[in-house]
Amino acid sequence: MTAVPRELDIVVYGATGFVGRLTAAYLAEHLPSGLKVALAGRSRSRLEKVRAELGGTAADWPLIEADAGNPESLATLAAATRVVLTTVGPYAKFGLPLVQACAEAGTDYVDLTGEVLFHRESIDRFDELAHRTGARIVHSCGFDSIPSDLGVHALYRAAQADDAGELTDTTLVVTAFRGGISGGTIDSLRTQLDVVRKDPALRKVAAQPYSLSPDRGREPQLGRQNDLALVDGKTIAPELSGWKAPFVMASYNTRIVRRSNALTGWDYGKSFRYREVMDVGTSPVSPVLAGGVAAGLGALVLGLSFPPTRFLLDKVLPAPGEGPSEATRDRGFFTIDLYTTTTSGARYTTRFAAQGDPGYKATSVMLGESALSLAVGGSALHAGGGVLTPAVAFGDVLTERLRAAGFEITTRRLP
Repeated sequence: MTAVPRELDIVVYGATGFVGRLTAAYLAEHLPSGLKVALAGRSRSRLEKVRAELGGTAADWPLIEADAGNPESLATLAAATRVVLTTVGPYAKFGLPLVQACAEAGTDYVDLTGEVLFHRESIDRFDELAHRTGARIVHSCGFDSIPSDLGVHALYRAAQADDAGELTDTTLVVTAFRGGISGGTIDSLRTQLDVVRKDPALRKVAAQPYSLSPDRGREPQLGRQNDLALVDGKTIAPELSGWKAPFVMASYNTRIVRRSNALTGWDYGKSFRYREVMDVGTSPVSPVLAGGVAAGLGALVLGLSFPPTRFLLDKVLPAPGEGPSEATRDRGFFTIDLYTTTTSGARYTTRFAAQGDPGYKATSVMLGESALSLAVGGSALHAGGGVLTPAVAFGDVLTERLRAAGFEITTRRLP
């Protein structure tokens, strides 16, 4: 967010990776006139290949060689552009030097991380610096955690418009979902499990519901918040039936949403409680199905925690850089419904839905539009720097851009 003129508007770092290529392709098709984009990564020859495949106006995009192990190259990259979009993970391994370079240069930054400990370290090391330089460091701009963060933001805006009071119990329900899990997500999970296994103190940080709060001592005391619970649908909203299973991304997304609340001075409310679940149907066996999903998630984490079982799982789980075919990506979709009750008793629901594999096609749109929001959003964006969340950094700007890109983001008051 620097006032110093920059040669470029957006640099896609990690453009030769699977999601990086998809995001570069999205930008090539939807880039507003006048914006300048470059592709960055370790290998010039691979960057040239990606650029050639993009074709069209992207044929003239500059190429930048940069490596997480070479801080000078990252400093040069950050100084050349207004916004850095990075898909290079696991972020705990490769992300912090780029965050530092952007914070020092006053360069806006977006990524796809779902790693609590990386996000926490980014806050501790670079939030104050980013405040001083005006750099907006915005983590988690894909399926982790745009639907969660902007969905709650939409509920808040509706309640605010009606003067209906603060948000209280709020739940995200994954109503429908078709898509695969990315190799990068699995690799990030492996990395975090390795770290917490070696350091009990970091395991405690990762488990805290307010682990990303700017001031954990000022957070409201709301009792135990179980982010991986089985939930009876009727306790979410009278309209819902069947038991709901834990959502695999809940342990990260919930912390993003709680950070958004804290960064805004608890605008959502001091009694705001948030959780995420997924629908497994409404049949009489839904409690069994929900329990099975919970057990499966626990087994995956446990299996990746120990070398012998990790070796076997690695044989079947996707590797970093791998992803589904274009036809499979096109067949994917997701529908998410969020429910809240305010302090006045008013009830609201927001639907956040899109076509395309959530972790690939839809994520490339969300990440690309996040970068474009920073590039063209102007005074409608968050005015100051710091390590921000999507809802705080973009708010209504990104909501409107995603609607224009074909996403459904609708909010209504319930009777």
